[in-house]
Amino acid sequence: MENMAEEELLPQEKEEVEVAQVQVPTPAPAPDSAPAPDSAPTPASAPAPAPALAQAPALSPSLASAPDEAESKRHISIQRQLADLEKLAFVTEGDFDHASSLNSDNLDAGNKQSCPLCPKEKFRACNSHKLRRHLQNLHWKVSVEFEGYRMCICHLPCRPVKPNIIGEQISSKMGAHYHCIICSATITRRTDMLGHVRRHVNKGETKSKYIAASAAKPPNEILKEADTDVQVCPNYSIPQKTDSYFNPKMKLNRQLIFCTLAALAKERKPLECLDAFGATGIMGLQWAKHLGNAVKVTINDLNENSVTLIQENCHLNKLKVVVDSKEKEESDDILEEGEENLGNIKVTKMDANVLMHLRSFDFIHLDPFGTSVNYLDSAFRNIRNLGIVSVTSTDISSLYAKAQHVARRHYGCNIVRTEYYKELAARIVVAAVARAAARCNKGIEVLFAVALEHFVLVVVRVLRGPTSADETAKKIQYLIHCQWCEERIFQKDGNMVEENPYRQLPCNCHGSMPGKTAIELGPLWSSSLFNTGFLKRMLFESLHHGLDDIQTLIKTLIFESECTPQSQFSVPTPSNLKQEECGVFIKTTDDTTPDNYIAQGKRKGNETVTTLAKRQKTDVSTEHPPFYYNIHRHSIKGMNMPKLKKFLCYLSQAGFRVSRTHFDPMGVRTDAPLMQFKSILLKYSTPTYTGGQSEGHVQPASEDTVADRVEMSMNDKAEASSCRRW
Repeated sequence: MENMAEEELLPQEKEEVEVAQVQVPTPAPAPDSAPAPDSAPTPASAPAPAPALAQAPALSPSLASAPDEAESKRHISIQRQLADLEKLAFVTEGDFDHASSLNSDNLDAGNKQSCPLCPKEKFRACNSHKLRRHLQNLHWKVSVEFEGYRMCICHLPCRPVKPNIIGEQISSKMGAHYHCIICSATITRRTDMLGHVRRHVNKGETKSKYIAASAAKPPNEILKEADTDVQVCPNYSIPQKTDSYFNPKMKLNRQLIFCTLAALAKERKPLECLDAFGATGIMGLQWAKHLGNAVKVTINDLNENSVTLIQENCHLNKLKVVVDSKEKEESDDILEEGEENLGNIKVTKMDANVLMHLRSFDFIHLDPFGTSVNYLDSAFRNIRNLGIVSVTSTDISSLYAKAQHVARRHYGCNIVRTEYYKELAARIVVAAVARAAARCNKGIEVLFAVALEHFVLVVVRVLRGPTSADETAKKIQYLIHCQWCEERIFQKDGNMVEENPYRQLPCNCHGSMPGKTAIELGPLWSSSLFNTGFLKRMLFESLHHGLDDIQTLIKTLIFESECTPQSQFSVPTPSNLKQEECGVFIKTTDDTTPDNYIAQGKRKGNETVTTLAKRQKTDVSTEHPPFYYNIHRHSIKGMNMPKLKKFLCYLSQAGFRVSRTHFDPMGVRTDAPLMQFKSILLKYSTPTYTGGQSEGHVQPASEDTVADRVEMSMNDKAEASSCRRW
């Protein structure tokens, strides 16, 4: 009997120390002083009453018999089913038939069982049906679920509570609490427990990490993109669960930036390149591996785990790692015999703003998580002349007018949801980049701007000097947008206040509709978004490096920049890649004369700046028209529209510049006013009931009839929108 009591009490005390983190002193076994279940209350120095230890076994039968070490450390209040919780009341009777010290209460009570999660003072032994109702209502219904387990509320003295002095005795208040299945912490409130578990989930922390201490760490997965191997963490595609985020959907973004850098490398070399937010380092690895000695790559990240992962990825791709201007000796040991290093990569761990203030670069890529406005001033502080800054913004909820207050806070812009919201987002980012450059006495020339489903990418060339900064600042204007017909136009230059700004709009909605019909959006970038010569060089580089995924997109950007149909396109060759950007002749592969380009880092003279200003004024007419129209948005009710390719031909035959746009697959970029756009669309549409006839107008209608139909259609849509507004 004495040995049995010792065997039964010692495991219980060990469980109390491991799970509840309460130091329970081990009682010395004595022949005449063995603790009985019905003994008197414990003295004040004891941390928990003895009956609670006897009534609360450490583990359930299913969990205690599991061979896994993780199961052996789980608290008894964590069960999968209610039946498992009910079996805990019979665990002592089934496992210790030969020991009568713990079962004497149940036998004397006449088949009555006590609650395994409540002390004897709180809930006395009762019949099985009453115990089942107690477990279901008091413990199971208020439990917290996690991965098939239920963390039930526990009333055992597992956690220390503040004692209350009553007379000469000290009574401990039994507080209800939950036991965390992940970290074994004790939480009192259910709402706090839900938040506690949610924080574990957001960090990617599961029960295997905390409970199964002996379990091996899952290996990192190795992915391959553009002949570059990269290790990624298990939760690499979820930013909240990993430090090194890797998004496979951004492959198009990485290829566009690679072609940009490859085109810049043909102008001058070597290039100082910076990937300010490396994460896994996939982008910088592709630069160094495919461009070789033409670039000197620096990959930066503030997170220690990301820096370690970047260094491992460099070794995986046979690239030397330079940390603090010293080559790591481990990189040579990793290479096998006969293998050579493909290049050097400098890996830094510091804030991106600090790094860009300390060093100057020829190419900077910014891809933070969310908006990039916090890093623009530092990027333009030390960027070299004729260098390139690429900015990737992933805060599409604010840029696409879903969170307008956030766009006003980050970009200082007033926007609404329009049919051309993607181009509006691109012009918002370019305007923020232009203002940051102007504050550093630098101007920009936009090489291209892309707005797709997941990101907005803007790539600009930097022009040093206050004259270029002034010319850039003049291209930031406000936009007048009609809320009835969605016609739009940039405000005229000048500081004088107009008496009626509605006159600038080509439509007549203000005169025919009640109230205020237009809204002012912006400030936005009002100039061109594409540089045709640079895009052709990018297309050549994509063909040279075998990047087939972005060739279709670059061709669409070229059509969009020239505002010409796709039938007039020819594949560029190195012989015809000589181009002039911003009044500067750019050196390309076959153009090596020193008179055709400006040396790296050299400021432009007064004559060049004057020529630049004149060319910018004369090239306004050759720029592509701003914004686009969606053909489905302006369709005529009861009419079948022509095919998009045929409609582009009809607009071109009418004397307007026209092209498709990458912003919208059904969008049409044209310089035609909305009234002319709708009239041509109506002219070549067929009535719905003549679906069997060929496309095109059956009977030529007069211009007055077409204009009347267009006006009637616009009035119908205006009335419908007014009904929606009211």
